[in-house]
Amino acid sequence: MKNSVTMRDIAERLGVSSVTVSKALNDKEGVSEELRTKIKMLAEELGYRFNAAAKSMKEGVTYNVGVIIPERFTGLSQSFYLKIYQAISKKLEEHGYYGMLYILDTEDEEQLNLPRIYYEQKVDGIILLGQISKDYIEKIQSVDIPKIFLDFYDEHSDVDTVITDNFYGAYEITNYLIKNGHRKIAYVGNIYSTSSIQDRFLGYFKSLLEHRIKLNEKFIINDRDERGKYIDIELPDELPTAFVCNCDQVAHNLVTKLKKLGYSVPDDFSVVGFDNDIYATITDPPLTTVEVDIEEMAKTAVQFIIGKIKNKHRKFGRVQIKGRIIYRDSVKNIETR
Repeated sequence: MKNSVTMRDIAERLGVSSVTVSKALNDKEGVSEELRTKIKMLAEELGYRFNAAAKSMKEGVTYNVGVIIPERFTGLSQSFYLKIYQAISKKLEEHGYYGMLYILDTEDEEQLNLPRIYYEQKVDGIILLGQISKDYIEKIQSVDIPKIFLDFYDEHSDVDTVITDNFYGAYEITNYLIKNGHRKIAYVGNIYSTSSIQDRFLGYFKSLLEHRIKLNEKFIINDRDERGKYIDIELPDELPTAFVCNCDQVAHNLVTKLKKLGYSVPDDFSVVGFDNDIYATITDPPLTTVEVDIEEMAKTAVQFIIGKIKNKHRKFGRVQIKGRIIYRDSVKNIETR
């Protein structure tokens, strides 16, 4: 492979000017998407590599985007946010940027310490992935750097946000349980923990309202403490016939507990989750769940942050990405009971 390929070489092969090649490779305006794609494909084929450091110094940008994840969402048993980070990194690379992962430890979050990648000016923008505290949200708002919230939002924040449609996803999957004859349906999740868990609860509640099913407060079951650490799920004295869990990992934990108590899923209880992550498939039986469109969320977040890096005054607002139900074996029709 040739190591000294120039823009002129690419331009001559395609019969265009070097300026056009430069615009295409640097995602500047003035080049059609079709030609931009041809130029980039040929550049890759010929082994063209621009000097990223020189480009960075010349344009005053790093071409790095920080992806900040709170420490509590990165444990050995939690892979969902790391999977989103991988998708973000791939999308960033398509635009000539790199994703720098930064784990925000609990102490720094509590003490309102901003990431070193910000202080050391190593990134052009940041994507905050996963719910942070209200105090930290206010701290981040005061920082003059392009930023996006991903998979959570705050009502008092004007930060652009990309979330999955938690409300409608939980609404649909609760409707599915009701269509299968269930009327005693519990919700498993700490509704004071994150905006996602709250919205999923509200979707569940709307489904109950529409079907004239009275909400039983004892059927709102806690799954984690105030720091987000999972706790032992305490079942109510009066048991429901079905459980809507705020995520697949919690559904997996619940199914494990029910089995230890001698129950069977779905024969004794139906259980559904949310996310369609690895826990949905390793649970026995596999979980019916709402699949989060990780690729679309990552794509949208990357488009937003790059748009804001190029124009700091640009606003996108809050965007919801629709999910879909994945039907598996954890739900039983009890219409004939």
